[in-house]
Amino acid sequence: MQTVSIFLFPVFETLDVFGPAEIFGRRKEEYKVQLMSMDGGLIESAHGFKCESIASSSLGSVDILLIPGGMGTRQCVNDDRLIGEIRRLAELAPDVLTVCTGTSLLARTGLLDGQKATSNKIAFDWVMSQGPAVDWQRQARWIVSGKYYTSSGVTAGMDMSLAFMAEKHGLPLAEQTAREIEYIWNRNSENDPFA
Repeated sequence: MQTVSIFLFPVFETLDVFGPAEIFGRRKEEYKVQLMSMDGGLIESAHGFKCESIASSSLGSVDILLIPGGMGTRQCVNDDRLIGEIRRLAELAPDVLTVCTGTSLLARTGLLDGQKATSNKIAFDWVMSQGPAVDWQRQARWIVSGKYYTSSGVTAGMDMSLAFMAEKHGLPLAEQTAREIEYIWNRNSENDPFA
């Protein structure tokens, strides 16, 4: 079983977190989902939901790191301590997933330099400015580049999570998961109607 560690920060986008959490959390034989943040405790989403989190420094290892987006990223990109912690966790993790503007936080670490990546199309130019050495792909629902999976805005995180599951555990499991949540999965990473 692998642990999906979701990195929270104030004013995160709710569905960026709970869309993937729903998908991974349904497969209890394969995944455990945990919420973490810089210092632990309650972290509030953009929609006022308060989530209990553990301190990221308490984690000895990370299997899958997932970084959501949200308006909070606008402040977080300038928080050197937070960016340093994301870099530490991303270097430890065999797989790193970002949703929406969460890609900006990973881009600020420098780990995406030279890698293909995408992000929310409404905020795309701003996200690009956070990592000028990243090979940004505007026409993409999600992108896989090495161990990095980056996705477009909000619901694209669910498409990416299902694609990740299909790659790691086979298409039938991902299809079953999508069916269970009655979700119409966009399986084509290049089919991005919001680009």
